[in-house]
Amino acid sequence: MFIVGELINASRKAVRQAIEEQDAGTIQDLAKSQAEAGADFIDVNAGVFVGREAEYLPWLVKTVQEVVGTPCCIDSPDPDAIAAALAVHKGRAMVNSISLELDRYDRMLPILTGSDCRVVALCMGDRGMPETAGDRFAIARDLVGQLMEQGVEADRIHVDPLVQPVSTGSRYGWEMIHSVSMIMENLPGVHTICGLSNVSYGLPERKLLNQEFVVLAMAWGLDGAIVNPTDARLMANIRAAEALLGRDEDCMEWLKAYRAGKLAL
Repeated sequence: MFIVGELINASRKAVRQAIEEQDAGTIQDLAKSQAEAGADFIDVNAGVFVGREAEYLPWLVKTVQEVVGTPCCIDSPDPDAIAAALAVHKGRAMVNSISLELDRYDRMLPILTGSDCRVVALCMGDRGMPETAGDRFAIARDLVGQLMEQGVEADRIHVDPLVQPVSTGSRYGWEMIHSVSMIMENLPGVHTICGLSNVSYGLPERKLLNQEFVVLAMAWGLDGAIVNPTDARLMANIRAAEALLGRDEDCMEWLKAYRAGKLAL
């Protein structure tokens, strides 16, 4: 399971302030806590600073990588900002994201073909947000096909079917989960990922809904999530699902987490 730690996001007030004040300590504390909790990538997002992302994203990458060896997920719709961040990144980054929206695709593609980074491929086209599992799969099929034709290997592609809040449509959770199954069965070699917490937006007890949703999605093939890895119960549920779904050889990761006290909730 690919875990992308979501906490270094400028939409959060404390993170925005830390970026504005160049407060490295706050950013580094967030990076260390997420890496220690099990994040495989640390998301860095400066999206609220329109026009300044190309300045702030490289600073975030360097600040994070001064204290952790975990690679970054560089999160921006701005190809220039992503290119600036990749230029200072150590190791193999993830880029979030490309889509079938024509302008975004054309501007992002040269970055992907000129590097070995992983990429989040959004199930979004110029017609807007997909409604059904079939809509999501059709976009995923076309986007993955085009990327692979351009030399982007399937293993580098993490398809995001886009999670919509079940508070706005009772079938949105199932449509996303069903699309994961379709993608994983029909597009061999690719991965799937999602911004998990969107599913519970607008509802009480959001953590409980998120915890249940990730396990259901994993059972249908989801192998990546953008989450708060310091949520101990969420991470315990993910580790339990890995063991029960046969993704944890001899349950070694489960035992390792137990010995490290990461299952004590």
